[in-house]
Amino acid sequence: MRQSKMLIPTLKQNPKGAVALSHIMMLRGGYIHQVSAGIYAYLPLAYRVLEKIEKIINDEMQKIGAIRMLVPTLLPAKLWKESGRLSTYGPELFKLKNRRGTEYILGPTHEETFTALIRDTVNSYKDLPLILYQIQSKFRDENRPRYGLLRGREFLMKDAYSFSLNDKDLDRIYHNMDVAYRKIFDKMQLHYRPIIGNGGAMGGSDSQEFSAPAKVGEDTIVYSDKGDYQANLEMATSKCIAKKPDVAPKKLVKKSCPNTKTIKKLAKFLKVEPKQIIKSVLFIANKKKPVLVLVRGDHDVNPTKIQNFLGADFLDLATPSQIKKLVGCVPGYVGPVNTNVKILADDYVKYMVNTVAGANENDYDYVNVNPGRDFKVDAYGDFRLAKEGDVAPNGVGHLKFTPGIEIAHIFKLGTRYSKDLGATVLNENGKRVPVIMGCYGIGVSRLLSAIAEQQSDDNGLVWPISVAPFDIHIIPVNVKNDVQMNLALSLDKQLTKDGYEVLLDDRKKRAGVKFADSDLIGIPLRITVGRDAKQGVVEVKIRKTGETVKVRKDELENTIPIFRKELSNNK
Repeated sequence: MRQSKMLIPTLKQNPKGAVALSHIMMLRGGYIHQVSAGIYAYLPLAYRVLEKIEKIINDEMQKIGAIRMLVPTLLPAKLWKESGRLSTYGPELFKLKNRRGTEYILGPTHEETFTALIRDTVNSYKDLPLILYQIQSKFRDENRPRYGLLRGREFLMKDAYSFSLNDKDLDRIYHNMDVAYRKIFDKMQLHYRPIIGNGGAMGGSDSQEFSAPAKVGEDTIVYSDKGDYQANLEMATSKCIAKKPDVAPKKLVKKSCPNTKTIKKLAKFLKVEPKQIIKSVLFIANKKKPVLVLVRGDHDVNPTKIQNFLGADFLDLATPSQIKKLVGCVPGYVGPVNTNVKILADDYVKYMVNTVAGANENDYDYVNVNPGRDFKVDAYGDFRLAKEGDVAPNGVGHLKFTPGIEIAHIFKLGTRYSKDLGATVLNENGKRVPVIMGCYGIGVSRLLSAIAEQQSDDNGLVWPISVAPFDIHIIPVNVKNDVQMNLALSLDKQLTKDGYEVLLDDRKKRAGVKFADSDLIGIPLRITVGRDAKQGVVEVKIRKTGETVKVRKDELENTIPIFRKELSNNK
């Protein structure tokens, strides 16, 4: 491929507003172009990388019996009304109407679409299990699109759905998908962690994320420094190590505490440690059910754990007006004593004695509050955000945090969607039963960013050979020099014949510009044809290490496979 015939608009300077390394380098390297906030065009180089990624995915999906197909991105809203998600998905859902007023959405995910397909086409258990998948654009109206392809309004995703008659088949498919995903990311030489994930709005039970550690990762990977425990921060747990102090409960006393709406101010006013205070947070579940959540003052409530415990589609912080109506005070003085709402308390609260809590009266708190005596808890559980340094759940080692990029997620959906949409089949006894589903997604365009975050340096991108847009970059230093150009053309022809994908820089540019662009583009091997061309000698540079070696033309055929093998083994 002649570089003069390709669209590769490289940039000398870092683009304004780009913060993430992957975003900067893909813009500078001429891989992507911003069309609008959160919406990007994949230019020729990026498209070639995407094709390589898709091939790796397709190969592994074929091995486990998954069949590729394609469904529309423009979907009738009535499908989402059937599942109940039209009203619960949130403001990220793109909604529109056609000229006749019929409601549609742009698909952010396709559980409903595939479930309806099975409902309409599969009637017997004999046609199951079945695994279908697609690679397609998805749409989410992100409030703050950022970091290039990491958080956009339009993105490429591989989503697969399994349909089976029993849990045994679902377990087998889930396991096979887990193994396939690991192989996919290994082939891309991507550093990743399989972690416990949250099913969230997808409605999953068993849930596992694959997260790629990166500085700009918006997720937090929580892992044990001794053991194999790994989880998303939303789902991370730790061992409760609290013990009840051997002290007698004191008399409950209401105390004036003006202007102490925060734990910090209250602790200072009463001259106590934050861990001696009960933090009370009022939520509204499913838009109408109040629930008061209690954690220790030095801990934070984990809304995801609360939502999952309640099985709620929505969980919102109560507004000041709702707090006033329900407990009679302003925010900052809410507490569990004499409160007529459901109370959930973190396990650490169970072991607190003579603590402090809001009195549900402006400027007043209770001191010497004791759970069980002064208020009743409807349920205890792990309702706090895990903290770095906590004891790991198995009691061995401590929790560590690192940022990460979510690149994939697999769920066991069960019958969540098949029941709502009526996707049933006749079983062995002739009885109609709902199909059991699983969902398995990979953020395809996100993989571009994840790989770029991990495989870039100050000079540009450094693509692994499995997904690089080209295998070899040939650069004749002076295209006007017939000897250099003829040798470059000869190498291009021979290497292409040998099965390599070659980019030949035939532009009439200075050598320094060509070398800088080559580093930005990040092709694994570069062959420079320069002053030694008369002797049939070229310089081979390994982009990843910067190592250069002079090689005779007739030795390249044996040398290049050695370099590529070394690169393929270097993760």
